[in-house]
Amino acid sequence: MQVYLVGGAVRDRLLGRAVGERDWVVVGATPAELTAQGYTAVGKDFPVFLHPQSKEEYALARQERKVAPGYHGFTTVFSPDVTLAEDLKRRDLTINAMAEDASGHIVDPYGGQRDLQDRLLRHVSDAFVEDPVRVLRVARFAARYADAGFRIAPETHRLMAQMTSSGEIAALTPERVWRETARALLEPRPEVFFQALLDCGALGVLMPELAALNGVPQPPQWHPEVDTFVHVMLALSLAAQRQAPLTVRYAVLLHDLGKALTPRDQWPKHHQHEELGLQPIESLSKRLRAPNDCRELAVLTSRHHTLVHRALELRAVTLMRLFAETDALRRPERFDELLSACECDARGRTGLESRPYPQAHYLRQALAAALAANLGPEERQGLVGPQIGAALQERRLAAVTEVRERLGRASRSDPDA
Repeated sequence: MQVYLVGGAVRDRLLGRAVGERDWVVVGATPAELTAQGYTAVGKDFPVFLHPQSKEEYALARQERKVAPGYHGFTTVFSPDVTLAEDLKRRDLTINAMAEDASGHIVDPYGGQRDLQDRLLRHVSDAFVEDPVRVLRVARFAARYADAGFRIAPETHRLMAQMTSSGEIAALTPERVWRETARALLEPRPEVFFQALLDCGALGVLMPELAALNGVPQPPQWHPEVDTFVHVMLALSLAAQRQAPLTVRYAVLLHDLGKALTPRDQWPKHHQHEELGLQPIESLSKRLRAPNDCRELAVLTSRHHTLVHRALELRAVTLMRLFAETDALRRPERFDELLSACECDARGRTGLESRPYPQAHYLRQALAAALAANLGPEERQGLVGPQIGAALQERRLAAVTEVRERLGRASRSDPDA
């Protein structure tokens, strides 16, 4: 029985990165032998065990054979005769197909160390095409390691395109697509993930509402980058730089879906794209089974982002209506996320990335004033039911008006940001 550290722990140690979870593979053993040594069996589809002390996962060396379409269409073969090289061969990328023995020696049958040096994401074997989730995984690794200079190998990109055109990508379950998408959104360069999927055709299959933005023009005076998909990727990149949470990144990703529905004869203008974007956001979120908090913020961002951009010129009563329609008085934290998404949208434009966005500070001050406005006991005397609510609304309106007058009107913000 031989035990090897495998996968991401080996890769990240060689890259000089912090190692998270450690996975192990056991060669030359049976389930009964591991159980006898105190390991706890936890695998359903193949033999995986928890170490009796560390609780880390130890899997018996195995091979996989494709028997049906999709992610679950595999049968697993394991026995003490399966070699380490055979186990590593079933993995997706060469940089994930390395192992380390107890003495620290690296076992690298497929050139993972060379590809680390060359900064290449390259598939291990042609069996790559048997598992469609690998298209998403490769794109996600590209998003994780883009800043280190990694790129997808041309031959691997060709296989990703082949898997898309063959229909294999369409067999992925919504849960798996969302899991990989959510993880990719939280990577350092999430825009690389979506660009990679667009380039191989997978985005058009899995998220056609987003892919439809590619090539849709915007007014160059407001969007020097012109292309809507490029703008969304710039905004998403900024959200990642600001270490925004998943909800904000998802909202930024989908905030302009309505522009894909603008009639071509109206290009590059996109009147009412805010409302046009609501249905595709709902459809895509339902298909991906995205969490409600992500979907809700994406809807709010699509519906209100242009109004938020114009905050500095709005009347106090309009600001109060914005607070009501976004439920800001009850959910100020979500309203703050809406402002973050809107700021990424406004600054996600070529050459405008560092442009100030005073609207966010202004609206935060106005909301804080509205939340602080209250009626004292004496002011409530003689008032009942709706009268109390009306008086409180007037007090809040006065507080917002005071903020508006104190901060003053700034120059007109971009109407088509």
